[in-house]
Parts: sequence; C-alpha cells; structure tokens
Amino acid sequence: MSAASSSSRLGNDIAAAIRTVVGAGPVALHEPLFAGNEWNYVKECLDSSYVSSVGKFVDRFETELAAFTGAKYAVAVVNGTAALHIGLRLAGVQPGDEVIVPAMTFVATANAVVYCGAVPHFADSDERTLGLDPRALREYLHAAAELRAGQCINRATGRVIRALVPMHAFGHPADMEGLMAVARDFHLVLLEDAAESLGSTIQGRHTGTLGLIGTLSFNGNKTVTTGGGGALITDDAALARRAKHLTTTAKVAHRWEYAHDEVGYNYRMPNINAALGCAQLEQLPGFLADKRRLFERYARAFAGMREANLIAEPAGCRSNYWLQTLMLNPAVASQRDSILAATNDAGLMTRPSWTLMHKLAPYRDAPRMPLSVAESLEARLINIPSSAFLGGRTGS
Repeated sequence: MSAASSSSRLGNDIAAAIRTVVGAGPVALHEPLFAGNEWNYVKECLDSSYVSSVGKFVDRFETELAAFTGAKYAVAVVNGTAALHIGLRLAGVQPGDEVIVPAMTFVATANAVVYCGAVPHFADSDERTLGLDPRALREYLHAAAELRAGQCINRATGRVIRALVPMHAFGHPADMEGLMAVARDFHLVLLEDAAESLGSTIQGRHTGTLGLIGTLSFNGNKTVTTGGGGALITDDAALARRAKHLTTTAKVAHRWEYAHDEVGYNYRMPNINAALGCAQLEQLPGFLADKRRLFERYARAFAGMREANLIAEPAGCRSNYWLQTLMLNPAVASQRDSILAATNDAGLMTRPSWTLMHKLAPYRDAPRMPLSVAESLEARLINIPSSAFLGGRTGS
C-alpha cells in the first residue's frame, strides 16, 4: 500500500470511528450548551440595568466558583489571559524576570508573562500528562540555573527565574506533586494556568488550588462559558483583595470621587457575563458527567485502532475531559495533516495541538530547554469533537 493510500485509509478510519459516537451531520469541535437558567438570569440582569462590572451576579458567580473549586476566594475578570496577567503581578514577577511555562500551551500563557515585562522560558512536556515534566525540568535547572541569595538565576542570561506556571492541557492535570517540589527546591513561585481544567482534580483537590494562585477561563469553548471571562482563585485573602483592586482600575472606594492609587486594569467581569456563568455553573456537574460519558464512548470506538489512542486522565487524577484528544503512533505521525483534512472534509471538526511557543515569531529567541517530547506531541496530537451534549444527554 502506498503512503498516500495508507494516509487516506487512516484518516477515513478515524473519521468513521468518530462518526460511530457523534452521528451524522457537521459536528463542531466544542459548542456551549444553554439548557438551564441562562435566559432567565440574563433577562433579570437586563431588567435590573446592572449589566457592567457591578451587580449581584458577579458576587454570586465568585462565591459559587470558590465553593465549587474549594478555593477560599475567587475574583472574576474579563478573560483567562487577564487573570494570568494579574496573577503573575501578584506573584511578584518583575520586568526582566524569567517565568517557566510550557512550550506546548495556548499562546496566552506566554503573552501574560510578556505583559509583565518578563521573559517566558519554555520547558518540555510529559507524555503521560501532556503537562510540564518535573523530572526533565529539575535536571535542566540543575544544569542551567543556580541559587544565589535565595533566587534562581539563569546562568546563561543572568536573569532571575521568578515563577513556574504549569498548564493543565486539555483538562488533564499536570504532575503537580513533582512540579511543586521543583518550585520549592529552586525558590520559584508556582501559579497554575487552569484555564482548561474547571472540574479536574488531583487526589481530590481541584486544579488551580495547589499553587499560590490559579487562573481559569470561561471562553465560549470552555466547559462552562460566560461568553468571555476568567477568574483568579486563591486561599490568600490579601492576594484576593489586591486582585480585585487591581482589576477595578485600582480605584479607591468613595461615594463620588475618582481616586486611583496605582496603575490598575479595567479587567472586572461584567454582571451580564456573570449571569450567564451562574446558570452554567448550575449545570456543571451534568456537563462533567456528559464529558466523561463521551470519553468512554470514544474509548470503545478507538479500542481496536493501533495507530491512535485516546488520551485518558493521569493516574490519581480526575479530568474534566474538556477536549477529547487522540495521540498518533510515532510511526504514523507524518499522516497528521491528512487525518485532519479527512476528518474536517467529513464534517467533523478536528484540530492539532498548538504550534509550540518557540516556533512563533514573538518567541523564537526566548530561552528554552530541550523540547523533544513537546515536539513529538505537537506532531501527534489531534483534538476531536468534544461538546458535552455529544456524551448522550441533552441537559444537566
């Protein structure tokens, strides 16, 4: 069989396997489901005229989000990138610092570092979790950095490596035990980019609650959506207060005066978005059950396929299965694009993982460790249709 015909066959086989789960018709990668109180709460918000950053739904959303994640505090903002930007500032990241982030992540993780005037330092992935590899990172830092006056210094650049930001890729928790140990031993502040992992847990603890600060996203394609939105979660009362202050343009409370005591940001989540989010949070347990059911259906559909396997949650973790993900066998990695073409031609929206950060124009000169695993994963990962309702239920 020629390489072209083999590629065509595999693409068609994968499309057929997906079809056994999702049925006929065009199928998007991830769609929101509005089957609860969305209309009622948004109408209530409109009727109240409180549609901007002040209103009862913002307070309610923050309270319920904290309760769901087990964090003591949640601060709602306009998107996950804004949350991470503020989180890095609160963590003490200064202009000229370096921040370790995954090479395999959405670009917002690196962008938020640059918003602080800092430099992203790209690290390799663990094939078991798709997140940062703590063992490889530890070995790299032993060779590339030194501890000096309580700070981790990059020997090559002389810059302080200030923080470590693991990202829980596609909702699968990273190896946080190993990464927290690296952060402790190398004097790094640890923040979690949990933008994709609402509902994911590690030994019963919600992602985003293991570091100093966690950040979440509620973009339209996330497990729950506020249209656009994000949040910081933390157990530190002082950090939560400062996050709320900075994201409200650093405005000093007063009955009528506009006094601002530092440069702040207009990052607070509008009440109308929070109204949508409150309705979505009510349905979140159902969404998570649906996504787990979808994973199980896909696992059966791909059980006999040697060329590709479905990514499952790491041991000891519970994933929200935000995006169901296939990993191609290295022997057929060259067929990734033809598989993407075949599935999309069949009306099944699939996509590859992100282009690795060091390959993007703004970040080609950024410091990085060897990235062999991330480069292999980039060539082999394919996200397949993952909307919660595809799991077999039509509501919460």
